[in-house]
Amino acid sequence: MNRLIIYLTIWVLGNFSTATMAQDSIPPVLKRSAKSAVMKLSTSLESGKSDDLVASDYEALAKTLIEQGEYEKAENYLLNARKLYDKLKDKEKTARVDREIGRIQETLGKIDAAILSYASAAHLSRNEEFRELNNNDVNRLKNFSDPMAQSPYIKSNIKLLNASNRPEQQEDRVAAFHQMANVNLVMNNKEAAISNLNSILDEVKDKPVETIKVQREIAKVYAADSQKVRAIASLQQSYDMALKEGHTMEAKKSLEQLVDQYRKDNQSRKALDLYANFMEQLEPLVKSDSTLIDQKFFQAHEARIAQLEKERILKDELIKKKNTFNYVLIGSIVLILIFLVFTVKAWYSIRRKNKRIALQSLRREMNPHFIFNSLNSVNQFIAQNNELEANKYLSSYSRLMRNILENSNKDFTPLSTELEQLKEYLDLEHMRFSDKFVYKIDVDESLDSDHIVVPNMLIQPQLENAIWHGLRYKESGGLLYLSVKAEGSSLCVKIEDNGIGLKKSNELKTRHQKEHHSRGLTNTRERIKLLNSLYNMHITIEITEKEDDGKDTGVIVLLRFPLIV
Repeated sequence: MNRLIIYLTIWVLGNFSTATMAQDSIPPVLKRSAKSAVMKLSTSLESGKSDDLVASDYEALAKTLIEQGEYEKAENYLLNARKLYDKLKDKEKTARVDREIGRIQETLGKIDAAILSYASAAHLSRNEEFRELNNNDVNRLKNFSDPMAQSPYIKSNIKLLNASNRPEQQEDRVAAFHQMANVNLVMNNKEAAISNLNSILDEVKDKPVETIKVQREIAKVYAADSQKVRAIASLQQSYDMALKEGHTMEAKKSLEQLVDQYRKDNQSRKALDLYANFMEQLEPLVKSDSTLIDQKFFQAHEARIAQLEKERILKDELIKKKNTFNYVLIGSIVLILIFLVFTVKAWYSIRRKNKRIALQSLRREMNPHFIFNSLNSVNQFIAQNNELEANKYLSSYSRLMRNILENSNKDFTPLSTELEQLKEYLDLEHMRFSDKFVYKIDVDESLDSDHIVVPNMLIQPQLENAIWHGLRYKESGGLLYLSVKAEGSSLCVKIEDNGIGLKKSNELKTRHQKEHHSRGLTNTRERIKLLNSLYNMHITIEITEKEDDGKDTGVIVLLRFPLIV
């Protein structure tokens, strides 16, 4: 009869716990923290807080779920936290979460997954102690089927954790002592297992629920070791603490284990009395257990969290797509700018090449009169049987032509080379018009003519104009004066003649001569313009007619070059 009453009472309690106290799977104190954690996470997700804060809230909620035995939910939340820490490239926090995930996976029997999580934690962290803890757990689980092989790794972790004795490592110490207790139980070393469990009691003495659970584990070991009195005593402590702390479900679990122990010990009367006592306290116990969380509230917030997670992921994807678009846009703009730069550079290069070609073409335009008249002069010398003069003239002419052709590709030439060519030219013209003029070249002695450069063949056309359009019309006494001197940062080249002057020369010219003269000046000005553009120079030319009360005539040509050394 007593046995029947006990079974009926158990059935009632079972139905009571299922129908009326579904929420009782969450311990009161922990339920308060779970409610707070789930609300805090929900708020963080909704308000768009930083990834670091949201990840921290995921961890906090996961811990409360672990304490209430909701390991799969806890694993999911920790995985969310890991994604955020990984996104932030925070290796230490990612490693910490990996270790927490590893412990959950081990509890759920996912041994291979747990090994990978512990290995990842060891790989990511720079903390040597932390790495050693995780490596020990990797090796321990690799020997999962061999308790003897696990023992050294567990002992190593216990030693490390006891040496540091940091509060934040409490979970690690509890886990290590649990592992050692399990190994000792498998090895039938129950006394050592109880010692390990007592070490856990010291760690969780400020956590009533954990203490209650450990007391039940100790009772199981005592019972397995046929120490019934100690087993009952430990269960009684667990039961009394659950009643005192107002944990209805923990009290029920301790009661069931304690009744089962009384029944095995043939103490049915004590079991019945204990049930009666519990039934008397049940209603006020439930009423006083005001911290029980509303399961629907918790579930509603879980659903809300799931929705907010989806929205956050969608937002991140939109931001990522926007950033990708911006990067593509910026990249396209950069490519276009690079293309434009190369296009402009190519255009400037082509333009510069064209200017150089034009400059060379202008420089190579020789006065046909000079060539033809020079050849006529040679012919005249030969006709007069003046071979010596003909040879002398032809030798000077060929030397000048050779120098001109050799330097035709150069935009600039040393002043000394230019003066040498000018002297050879003037010598030829003087041989032809020996009765018309004499010339004088005056170069400033301070000038280093070997190192100063001037535009190639730019002075010669001005000397030619002076001779052919001014001096050759004089009966005698013609003077051509060439001076080269430095004036500040400029090189001043002055060409002065006492010929008939510009006005009278134009009156005497034939139509062909006028066209040639005009083209010669145009050629010079075009060359100066191209040189200034290509080399960013400031070359100038001034042509003035001398006016001295009508007594002295002639032309002054003034060329100014930058003093280039």
